[in-house]
Amino acid sequence: MADSCCGKTIEVRALEARQKRVLITVLAINAATFLMMVTAAILARSSSLLSGGLDNLGDALTYGLSLAVVGASLRAKARVAVFKGLLILAAAVAVGVQIAWRLAHPAVPLFEAMGVAALLNLAANATCLWLLSPYRHGDVNMASVWECSRNDVWEGVAVFAAAAGVWLFGSGWPDLVVAGALLLLFLRSALRVLASARRELATVRGQGGT
Repeated sequence: MADSCCGKTIEVRALEARQKRVLITVLAINAATFLMMVTAAILARSSSLLSGGLDNLGDALTYGLSLAVVGASLRAKARVAVFKGLLILAAAVAVGVQIAWRLAHPAVPLFEAMGVAALLNLAANATCLWLLSPYRHGDVNMASVWECSRNDVWEGVAVFAAAAGVWLFGSGWPDLVVAGALLLLFLRSALRVLASARRELATVRGQGGT
């Protein structure tokens, strides 16, 4: 019996070590992608690129928080998941503000810069999703991280579509349409993460856990 318990403890520790390594890797990828996206957004005058950059920043913060609670109690993980949901919600607000500013100051983005940045962003997001996929059905901490990463892939596809639309129509409206779609995506994801965290907290309270 003692050997069985010891074996389980070792397995849990090994799992936590793998989770930490993955979170450190995706954190670094998102931090680098954020800098690239924001620089490209300024050069290209693109709302969708800036939205993607803000999303990468939020994800880097999210991964840092997730790293901090690997191996922590269920209550702690659920509380961090609530904060991550609020971060996604803040990204949605930022996107809304950027869209409003662009509507007041219309401009045609540079589709060349948008396209290159969008491809690099999509490749980075797909890599993060692949790294996190083994943990998508794990605890609320890793599940919420995977949710953020899946959103990033859709965001990467959408930004590339915006670049193609700007090139095809010679107008800035595809950029704004995609930014609006990302706003809806962020809102949906925030609600999902917050609802999951709320259920987890309710379960912990019901069990009298910590």
